[in-house]
Amino acid sequence: MAKTTLSISGMHCASCAANIEKNLGKLKGVQSASVNFATEKATVEHDSTVDNARLKQAVEKLGYKVVDADSAKQKKDEIDKLKQLFILSLCLSIPIFILSFKELFRIELPYHNIILLILATPVQFYAGWRFYKGAWSSLKAKSASMDTLIAVGTTTAYVYSALVALVPGFGEFVYFDTSAVIITFILLGKYLEAISKGRASEAIKKLMGLQPKTALVVRKGKELEISIDEVVVGDIVIVKPGQKIPVDGIVVEGTSSVDEAMITGESIPVEKKKGDTVIGATINKHGSFRFRATKVGKDTTLSQIIRLVEDAQGSKAPIQRIADQVSNYFVPTVIVIAIMAFVIWFFVGGRSFVFSLNIFTAVLIIACPCALGLATPTAIIVGTGKAAENGILIKDASALETARKITTVVFDKTGTLTKGKPEVTDIIAISLDEESVLKYAAIAEKGSEHPLADAILKKAADDNIKIGKAAQFKAIPGYGITAKFKNKAILLGNLKLMAKYNIKANVEKQMSGLEHQGKTVMVLVVNRKVTGLIAVADTLKHNSIAAIAKLKQMGKEVLIITGDNRRTAAAIAAKLGVDDFIAEVLPQDKEKEISKLQAQGKVVAMVGDGINDAPALAKADVGIALGAGTDVALETGQIVLIKDNVMDVAIAIDLSSYTVRKIKQNLFWAFFYNSLGIPVAAGILYPFTGFLLNPMVAGIAMAFSSVSVVSNSLMMKFYRPK
Repeated sequence: MAKTTLSISGMHCASCAANIEKNLGKLKGVQSASVNFATEKATVEHDSTVDNARLKQAVEKLGYKVVDADSAKQKKDEIDKLKQLFILSLCLSIPIFILSFKELFRIELPYHNIILLILATPVQFYAGWRFYKGAWSSLKAKSASMDTLIAVGTTTAYVYSALVALVPGFGEFVYFDTSAVIITFILLGKYLEAISKGRASEAIKKLMGLQPKTALVVRKGKELEISIDEVVVGDIVIVKPGQKIPVDGIVVEGTSSVDEAMITGESIPVEKKKGDTVIGATINKHGSFRFRATKVGKDTTLSQIIRLVEDAQGSKAPIQRIADQVSNYFVPTVIVIAIMAFVIWFFVGGRSFVFSLNIFTAVLIIACPCALGLATPTAIIVGTGKAAENGILIKDASALETARKITTVVFDKTGTLTKGKPEVTDIIAISLDEESVLKYAAIAEKGSEHPLADAILKKAADDNIKIGKAAQFKAIPGYGITAKFKNKAILLGNLKLMAKYNIKANVEKQMSGLEHQGKTVMVLVVNRKVTGLIAVADTLKHNSIAAIAKLKQMGKEVLIITGDNRRTAAAIAAKLGVDDFIAEVLPQDKEKEISKLQAQGKVVAMVGDGINDAPALAKADVGIALGAGTDVALETGQIVLIKDNVMDVAIAIDLSSYTVRKIKQNLFWAFFYNSLGIPVAAGILYPFTGFLLNPMVAGIAMAFSSVSVVSNSLMMKFYRPK
């Protein structure tokens, strides 16, 4: 399945988005379609029989436009157009309003109603043309939208008034002020809404702004300054002090310190030397160096981060389905209510045509479901943007909503809670001296890529021990390794490895003492004879204990999962203060352990380094991957902690709760406006209080509801991690 994202202009409300979504979903070969009103984007999953041209045609036949995804100019033009229409409408509506209350303002003009008709016509059919266009698009899709309500409501008031102005004796009063002022206020609301939506997605703009425009490369022995778009993989790029690194690469010459805060959030510059990786958009501090470009364009770490944030902002949270379902039936229901209100007041209540017409118009105008369509996506946009500012990438809105429900957090130990760089702490000689024990262990480990092997090899190098090359090296995950060196058969691993090869170790007591200190102990066997023990310890990250304490304070159950034996796991668990631990788990079995927890009714988050934890991350309700912008982390976790900081697990959960709280507030206000506004507009209070909602006031209330929902979401920008 392929995924295509389209940027769409011309949507005015959630019903517009629903119409497009429904029509895209009908196309043969389309698996799913999701249209986000706030981001103005459609995400379509489809097979190879569907191309962009078909998708574009399906959108544009409804009257909407597919536009360039990266065009900030198009969005600015849309805002400018709304501003111009609002100003025009306002300039004409002010004299219309004044002339409509001629007694109050003591104005008497010949052809009074004709002048009002002339002033109101451009407001109705030029400034308000977008509403007719939207209503026609909805009609073609056999549905109704916000534009339908506005077009029907204002046209009714305008046509009735025009007939009064043009046909003698048709009626006494005109209501051009109602139609004109409603359109003016709604345009103001749409203008403010467009500005607010732009502010909501500022996180993306900031990320894009980090990208440098040019790069200094070496080609044919010459230094050339070229556009960043012209850099290709393999180019040698020169970076001078104070410059931004243009693309991702590997240092080939020189040393420096690099400020990676904009990507990883780490405030301390990172030292870089030959062989080290550098990330595009980070800032070179002091030295000058050259690097070979390894990732350019859309493949750079920054571009991947931007793509992930955009995808998250365009995705839908499960809670949004409520608003979508309501929007599908809302507009037709409102039209029926408006007609019923007119019929009841005019035919049953015996009120005048004008009285009943005002009620009909007020119901249509106040019920526009803009706020309903903006309630969820605007909060998602700001929430995911705020997370990105804190070095947390939330890859889809579903993860953002689910994270608040987490009851159990399971941490992988090595590389997640620990530094992942263990050191040799003890060498216990049994039948050989310590140097020989270390030497044979290092020979066996020379072909291994395991972190424990690195610790042994580093210790051997520090002690200036020469290491020969082993033959027939074999790694047995969860057990240890076997190797041959000259005429020596070497085994190095845990007691399970000894049992596998039927070797009686009789070292449990010595191992137990070391394991109770949280150390991993390996048994060395040479030619089936136990020759010694090597203990290795992986130190905890500086904030691991604080992170777990924070999660427990939030009421979360915290577990660790590790391949270590129970004694070592228990010692580490005690240091960390976790609720429990799962020990002696092979990498491929972590997924099963997550399933067992879920079977107990727990909502599980798995936190891992994104390398060998991928199946468990995928199985968990929320997979949280640590990794400083690594490809594996970006691919495996639903939430990626770029700063490699386990404290961010608590921040991600807290931000999830905060965002969902804002969504619920927005939905409440959106439903509240409509639930309260429609009965009032229908005249329910009139028999008791004499109060009747003026359609102009209904227009103001409708515009205010949309702006208030977006403003509530924008308040999230002041969120600070606790």
